[in-house]
Amino acid sequence: MPDFLNLPQFLLASLAFALVVIFRYLLISGAFYLFFYHWKPQRWQERKINQKAHLPGQYQREIVWSLITSGIFGVFGAFTALGWQLGYFQIYTRFSGWDVLYVPISILLALLIQETYYYWLHRAMHHPRVYRYVHRVHHDSLITSPWTSFSFHPLESILQALIFPLILLIVPMHPVAIVFALTFMTFTSVINHLNIELYPRAFSAHWLGKHFIGATHHSLHHKQFRYNFGLYFTIWDLWMKTESPLYTSTFNKKNAKKYSVKNRMED
Repeated sequence: MPDFLNLPQFLLASLAFALVVIFRYLLISGAFYLFFYHWKPQRWQERKINQKAHLPGQYQREIVWSLITSGIFGVFGAFTALGWQLGYFQIYTRFSGWDVLYVPISILLALLIQETYYYWLHRAMHHPRVYRYVHRVHHDSLITSPWTSFSFHPLESILQALIFPLILLIVPMHPVAIVFALTFMTFTSVINHLNIELYPRAFSAHWLGKHFIGATHHSLHHKQFRYNFGLYFTIWDLWMKTESPLYTSTFNKKNAKKYSVKNRMED
């Protein structure tokens, strides 16, 4: 294992982690952008939450902020590797029969802890004395896009990155579980900022589906500001009564048109 206490190796590791995050961001966001915005975009027009056009230069600005965010996440990745080397973090490499059951449990635990942290952090970032210094960059994207997913001010990026090392202090995780959780984070962030509702019509009414956040849920947050603070799940929004009263009706409206298999083949 490299000696992360050595500054040049720490910086090199930070760069390596940052490049991985950049690749993941560009690959996933780019794939969604090309598929939903350029390949027969008229197919998804009725499912767009906000029908207005994005501002000129918005994509470029979002990508620049996202590259800075990726660099910060890279530093935290190197810091996590250093903490693992020093024995502080609960990262294990063995894989026994029990891990087939424990790996998904550890992923769920990590996501629930991150959800709780982010919900309350998100509400704090909307405080008038904090908002303009930390969270305004993200909300400059009034109409979200796939590129908005990592578009944060550096201070917000740092605050978001803090939680995963803290999780690894208490939750043992295999590297496979860590990679899955971080990739899941990227996918859900892109889906939530897509501005096109992907989930099926009955999703918000299903006992499980209503606890997942999608594009409609998060787009309403960018429009209304004082509702829908969750990251992956609606659990805290429901408990704290901060879910937008317009969510269900807007979701159903954007799912008014059903696409049959035949229609999809003809599109």
